[in-house]
Amino acid sequence: MNRARRLAPAVAIAGVAGAAFLAIRGPAAPDVTRGASLYAEHCASCHGAGLEGEAEWRNPNPDGSLRAPPHDDSGHTWHHGDRLLFDYVRLGGAETLRRMDVGGVVSGMPAFGDILSDAEIRDVLAFIRASWSPEMRAFQAARTEDEVR
Repeated sequence: MNRARRLAPAVAIAGVAGAAFLAIRGPAAPDVTRGASLYAEHCASCHGAGLEGEAEWRNPNPDGSLRAPPHDDSGHTWHHGDRLLFDYVRLGGAETLRRMDVGGVVSGMPAFGDILSDAEIRDVLAFIRASWSPEMRAFQAARTEDEVR
């Protein structure tokens, strides 16, 4: 078997992984300044102007839905890889959890895929990521790498 044939499956897998990475990170560097503006316009009303989240965010609302968590180091956003975060914003919490086959969780996160472009979602996520400590960014980067594998 020649070398090209042996490498073809690996190249195909790498291409798929690379396409997934580009869908999340995008072909161009995200614009953190634009992300801050978009966050203020679309996210701050629930997640707080200072990324602090909703009061008592660890306790569900009376209807069982999750409260908006903080996006700073005190929250859990940095626990998730880019693919999950991107999907959660684009598709909304309910659809993302459904696709992950996660039950028993009621998410109040609306879908922004019809409101924000993929690039704008990446900008918002870059703004949020920029607020994290180096340790949290490193942890989240490792989670993102795990998603690509």
